[in-house]
Amino acid sequence: MSSKTPLSQENFRTVRTAGDWFRPFRPRPQLTNGHLQTIVGNFLPRPALRIPTSLEEVEVDSADSSRVLCHCHWQPEAVCAGRMTLILLHGLEGSSSSRYIQGITARAWSAGCNVVRMNMRNCGGSERLTPTLYHSGLSGDVGAVVMHLSRKFGLESVALVGYSMGGNLVLKLAGEWEGRRPLQAVAAVCPAIDLAAGSDALHEPVNRIYEWHFLRGLMRRFRRKAALFPGIYSAAEIGPIGSLRQFDNQIIARYCGFRDADDYYYRAASARVIDRIAVPTLILRALDDPFIRMVPETRDALLANQNITLLETVNGGHCAYLSCDPGEDTHWAEATVMRFLLGKVGHPDAG
Repeated sequence: MSSKTPLSQENFRTVRTAGDWFRPFRPRPQLTNGHLQTIVGNFLPRPALRIPTSLEEVEVDSADSSRVLCHCHWQPEAVCAGRMTLILLHGLEGSSSSRYIQGITARAWSAGCNVVRMNMRNCGGSERLTPTLYHSGLSGDVGAVVMHLSRKFGLESVALVGYSMGGNLVLKLAGEWEGRRPLQAVAAVCPAIDLAAGSDALHEPVNRIYEWHFLRGLMRRFRRKAALFPGIYSAAEIGPIGSLRQFDNQIIARYCGFRDADDYYYRAASARVIDRIAVPTLILRALDDPFIRMVPETRDALLANQNITLLETVNGGHCAYLSCDPGEDTHWAEATVMRFLLGKVGHPDAG
């Protein structure tokens, strides 16, 4: 199948390549609406994770001793270093316990991979580990985790998987690193590549319920940070916040070194570096995602990079992709990501 073959009749618009990893996405008949996919996908229960877990606090900034909390699942010591290690990154106001993170963790573990569920700064109850806030530009944190764990465990093969905001971070790091080892592959599900466009989409009337949800969590977290670090933050000095753009303008820009929200959106967006990605990369994008937007210039840049496979589905919602197919393909995005990574990288110790 050529990179230009239209697949709209199978719920697809774009696919660069097709291999053994590719399966068409067929949404559940009652979930062909992006909002329904998003909401049901967010609340659909998952089986509890019952695999060995160790905690790792990784320093990501020596200047202020900022650390992030990782939940690690290592295969047996005799094969650990040679197994592909997936480092998973959640979305805005998510954590290592987000349902989609737990779902792909279980799949990757069953496939023989090491798995690291990384929390962004302050997430997963880790506010005490850093005096800073978290934002979409901290790709260096992901790189610090990759290098720390690679040195400590001798990892030969690392793949990054990010969802939404986490998708922007892993793509940004891949562009900044280009072909740097041990990174060998990347996958991003509904990544927030164009931050300004996504922020504005969240403020559309039809999406205000999502924006309010994010703002409630962000403001609660900011108040906790102000209580923990009163010498840095003052909730009393921040006026009413009515949109994500306003939060980014009055809080993120103020405390994280950006001129304003527009400066933050420009400097933190992976769209600026996707042309430099030099490892096999899969991007899944649902065209009915309620609030993730992609500008034409970014899409053109993705299609121009031969290392990137862009899969655009008509349906799927935001990080949901609930399929009518039974078994492993019920959560289509997770199944597709795992098939892609195992097909492109696999396990070096498997011979």
